[in-house]
Amino acid sequence: MPLVSFQLDGRPHLGKLFGDHVVDLAALGPQMPSTVIDFLAAGSSALTAFQALEDAGLPHVALRDLHLLPPVPNPEKYLGIGLNYRDHASEAAKAGLQAPSSQLWFNKQVSCIIGPFDGVVKPAVSQQLDYEVELAVVIGRRCRNVSSAAARDVIGGYMVANDVSARDWQFRSATITLGKSFDTHGPTGPWLTLAHEIDDPHTLDIRMFVNGEQRQSSNTRHMIHNIFEQISYLSTVMTLKPGDILATGTPAGVGMASDPPRFLSIGDVMRAEISAIGFIENIVVADENAEQSAD
Repeated sequence: MPLVSFQLDGRPHLGKLFGDHVVDLAALGPQMPSTVIDFLAAGSSALTAFQALEDAGLPHVALRDLHLLPPVPNPEKYLGIGLNYRDHASEAAKAGLQAPSSQLWFNKQVSCIIGPFDGVVKPAVSQQLDYEVELAVVIGRRCRNVSSAAARDVIGGYMVANDVSARDWQFRSATITLGKSFDTHGPTGPWLTLAHEIDDPHTLDIRMFVNGEQRQSSNTRHMIHNIFEQISYLSTVMTLKPGDILATGTPAGVGMASDPPRFLSIGDVMRAEISAIGFIENIVVADENAEQSAD
């Protein structure tokens, strides 16, 4: 059963999903973590208590009545890999983007993260807003120099991510970070599906719909660099910590690669879904703060 982050009485809570309702982990006592990062950092003690939790006789809240929060709202790192599906690399090549000879990583600044059903702002300064459905991996424990064979052991869970991209800003610099990091351009969720619930993360169907029209459809088996190779590669460079998010790449069908390009407009609804995990759905909204230079 997934680990759900939600808002209740103005405060964030963690809960366990049982079908159409959620049981607050606070039912297990004040020792239970109240954030996903703390839950992952607590290790086996929190996981064992979570797995033993049953909903019989405990107070619960209907899922439809909850405002779901991003499962990990404040990770230390949010990293994305570029051109990691063969078909997407092929369509990018037609647009003049050469496939990299090694893993190509970039930062999404963590300030871009929003919840699974929150609005995505179309920046007034961008005319090329695009979508990218991705499987997001959340690191479960601190690690460094992890082999591919051992990488599965450091995964805490999985989410759906939409790597929203302002393409006209993305290609202004080689790092592409600015075009990936506008506020609200990091919807994730709908919850954290814990690692043990996914037998093989490389067999999942992955799709993106815009206004009900399917734009992307693939399976995670088509990654060029699989998840375990990604973790090994990154952990060679840096210490990965509980809650760090890795967006593992997007398949073909992005708006930029259409002929002509099909970028997002205000009012468009993006639905990103991955089998065995769930879906997130976000509407594109106007940039109400376009004239404000500071808070």
